[in-house]
Amino acid sequence: SSDIAIAQFRYLERLLLVHGHWCYSRISSMICYFFYKNITFGVTVFLYEAYTSFSAQPAYNDWFLSLFNVFFSSLPVIALGVFDQDVSARYCYKFPLLYQEGVQNLLFSWKRIIGWMFNGVFTALAIFFLCKESLKHQLYNPNGKTAGREILGGTMYTCVVWVVNLQMALAISYFTWLQHIVIWGSVAFWYIFLMIYGAITPSFSTDAYKVFIEALAPAPSYWLTTLFVMFFALIPFFVFKSVQMRFFPGYHQMIQWIRYEGHSNDPEFVEMVRQRSIRPTTVGFTARRAASVRRSGRFHDQLNKNFIAF
Repeated sequence: SSDIAIAQFRYLERLLLVHGHWCYSRISSMICYFFYKNITFGVTVFLYEAYTSFSAQPAYNDWFLSLFNVFFSSLPVIALGVFDQDVSARYCYKFPLLYQEGVQNLLFSWKRIIGWMFNGVFTALAIFFLCKESLKHQLYNPNGKTAGREILGGTMYTCVVWVVNLQMALAISYFTWLQHIVIWGSVAFWYIFLMIYGAITPSFSTDAYKVFIEALAPAPSYWLTTLFVMFFALIPFFVFKSVQMRFFPGYHQMIQWIRYEGHSNDPEFVEMVRQRSIRPTTVGFTARRAASVRRSGRFHDQLNKNFIAF
């Protein structure tokens, strides 16, 4: 069986240059983002456990833990893996060297994977410590009660949902209306779920009972903390992208810049990008073995010609 079937060899060009590049780019970004969002979520849980001396009291409500990867962060990743296009089909044809990004494994290298993992750890540290410090001495009702576990957990969870979805929005190269729906819908659904779940009897909703309506929503510090954490947690990504685009752009980023600047029809500019784009190709064992066989075949052919001439 085969994953892909083509009726004629003339379809092979589009299959490799367009769909081959798109699939490699989508899968690479999707897997890296999965690492990022789950590390962000998991490390906040670990930090809270360490902060409470591993008291076995979870940072989030049980349903919050269960639904994070189901409703609040999974659909944007699926949309990324299906619809994202870092470069249009026309530019994939115009710059066939884009296919070399997959051959050289530039978008799914260990350096890129570890970079996304460190980004997730930083995001989790920013969310936990900023939420903890900002809510430490804040009053949430007229009786002077300060933030408890349910308020801190709700604020942290809100920040996690916002940050991982905003990170997804920043990482996407090609927006469709469906991606807008799943990204902003995931954030909106979190607030809807928190209100509905908090309205259920305390025997089921436990510590989430009316926590949003009575504690979080009326508190200005909840909204200000969420807004500040969102911007602060995304600073490393902004800085990295700016430095990369300015000094170390990838080939697909050069092509995106060509399109943005309107130089796609400038032959000198296009040739300059082609010349500085791709390093020498590294091939695998199978390709090296095939090349060796071809050289050996040519050597034997030359020997036969010499023998016949003799």
